[in-house]
Amino acid sequence: MIGRLRGEIIHKQPPWLLLEVNGVGYELEAPMSTFYDLPAVGEQVILVTHLAVREDAHTLYGFLRETDRALFRDLLKVTGVGARMALAILSGMDARRFAQCVEQEDHAALIRLPGIGRKTAERLVIEMRDRVAGLAGGGVTNAGTAGAAGASGAASGSSRAAGGADPLGDAIEALIALGYRPPDANRMARAVAEGAKTSEEIIRAALRGAATTA
Repeated sequence: MIGRLRGEIIHKQPPWLLLEVNGVGYELEAPMSTFYDLPAVGEQVILVTHLAVREDAHTLYGFLRETDRALFRDLLKVTGVGARMALAILSGMDARRFAQCVEQEDHAALIRLPGIGRKTAERLVIEMRDRVAGLAGGGVTNAGTAGAAGASGAASGSSRAAGGADPLGDAIEALIALGYRPPDANRMARAVAEGAKTSEEIIRAALRGAATTA
């Protein structure tokens, strides 16, 4: 079982990144809550991980915060929730906000996330109520970064260093990967793309808009 990785970010294009650890490249998927705070390509980072094993694939998921990984694992225990939906939830809201939605039975906020309908939202509230105790008030623990002071600023300034030259296209692809229908992903990204320099900026703005739209 792979539980933690420390290495150099070689490439990142939400929701995927490539981490080199002692000469071995690990491909990981990560929620946007992690991507927003990743250091620049070429910097060192420490990620806690979750390995999902299926008959057709072994997928490694990476998180900067222990809290996010714990929530991801708890979400996988909910009936009808798979890794893709759990990743979308952690991309659309942080652990604290999710806990608040569950405690306040805010089904409407959960339904705004891709792939979540009324029944799934109700199931999340019922099955996650006891598991999110303490998250709504804080208690976030970082996995940590190595040699990456000012990670948030570095991430927003150089996220395209090892990616393509089309932040809008990358943002649309990321939104589709998170579960949004292609027409919706296209509309959401284009509506907020003006003035944005990176795909992460576009995705953040698009998800923020989706979270506030009834």
